[in-house]
Amino acid sequence: IVNSLSLCYHNKLILAPMVRVGTLPMRLLALDYGADIVYCEELIDLKMIQCKRVVNEVLSTVDFVAPDDRVVFRTCQREQNRVVFQMGTSDAERALAVARLGGMGAALLSDPDKIEKLEDTLSLVKRIERTGIAAIAVHGRKREERPQHPVSCEVIKAIADTLSIPVIANGGSHDHIQRYSDIEDFRQATAASSVMVARAAMWNPSIFLKEGLRPLEEVMQKYIRYAVQYDNHYTNTKYCLCQMLREQLESPQGRLLHAAQSSREICEAFGLGAFYEETTQELDAQRAKLSARTSEETGEPAEDTSGVIKMAVKFDRRAYSDQITPKMCLLEWCRREKLPQPMYETVQRPVDRLFSSIVTVAEQKYQSTLWDKSKKLAEQAAAIVCLRSQGLPEGRLGEENPSLHKRKREAPDQDCGGSRAQELAQPGELCKKPFVALGSGEESPLEGW
Repeated sequence: IVNSLSLCYHNKLILAPMVRVGTLPMRLLALDYGADIVYCEELIDLKMIQCKRVVNEVLSTVDFVAPDDRVVFRTCQREQNRVVFQMGTSDAERALAVARLGGMGAALLSDPDKIEKLEDTLSLVKRIERTGIAAIAVHGRKREERPQHPVSCEVIKAIADTLSIPVIANGGSHDHIQRYSDIEDFRQATAASSVMVARAAMWNPSIFLKEGLRPLEEVMQKYIRYAVQYDNHYTNTKYCLCQMLREQLESPQGRLLHAAQSSREICEAFGLGAFYEETTQELDAQRAKLSARTSEETGEPAEDTSGVIKMAVKFDRRAYSDQITPKMCLLEWCRREKLPQPMYETVQRPVDRLFSSIVTVAEQKYQSTLWDKSKKLAEQAAAIVCLRSQGLPEGRLGEENPSLHKRKREAPDQDCGGSRAQELAQPGELCKKPFVALGSGEESPLEGW
């Protein structure tokens, strides 16, 4: 159900709401190929009400961010007045609170009784129409029916004939929609004002293109570019690409995608490694620029930064192995090189209570220009700067890391200066190749390392 003064729902092609699919990259891709309106995936009111609205100057987006710093919903100027925020709710007051969070209006209804007959359905949609909504989307199946069941065009047509507002027909991907021309055929069969496409668009978003479907490889590369540009988490990117590949998942490229454990590896699987490096470096530079500007605006005293190597990086726990962290990699490398243990100095900024850490290794200081929400995260970021400066692996998923495990603590009465036989990696194993990609996204406090 939608209620908007700015959107028109007559004669429109619409990307349907789909769980894990309707994120920003897919919505933008659908718009590029000809969709008039795009829905986000359904987001639950309890989740949204905990979010804060954040203007992301690096990505030029507006983000709704959960308390754990995970981006729940992200939008941008490109889809303004064309995106429908799909909220799931069973409580009018919670729904209203979420609507106010984003400055939205909504028609809020209590749950209707179970609908047993077509007459009951028609009675319900008339009640809904009287609330003043702009349009109503109808998925032509019963609650217990699945996508493999045929869509009921007759029921959608009966609803469309009953109402004066636009009716959006949904559910035709399995039986009716395989190409662009099929969309109009489905609309006529249901007498609907507009058509909403779900799985057919998930499989190939160019279904909205009047000129016909584009090659899947081209579509997937375009999707990946949006995913990198808008910092989409690699697990969501991977999921959507797998839906597009479908029966080709066992192909060589499908196997590469299935094995990918980072956005970088996904890009490399599709020949976009150089694009990934270039884009992430641009985002890093933008973050550093904004961080420097923020420091000036908050009136922080200028530091003597001579000799401090800096990068705009953050530690994203999801991008690293459960057993290995940058601090562990750095400590192990220092031990093998017979260098003093890394020394961390961490400060907290009073204005926002964020942390920044400097690590000293062999009398050289390293620091991330991005502030973090905890001391541990700030230390991990500083360790990343040092490792990347030296061209050392940092424990990211997919890196060619040696088998690195936590060292066993020696007993108190053991000679700490004795044999180094317990060192776990062979000399030189940690120093293989530089890694310059930025890990950004959700951060979470760590235990131990």
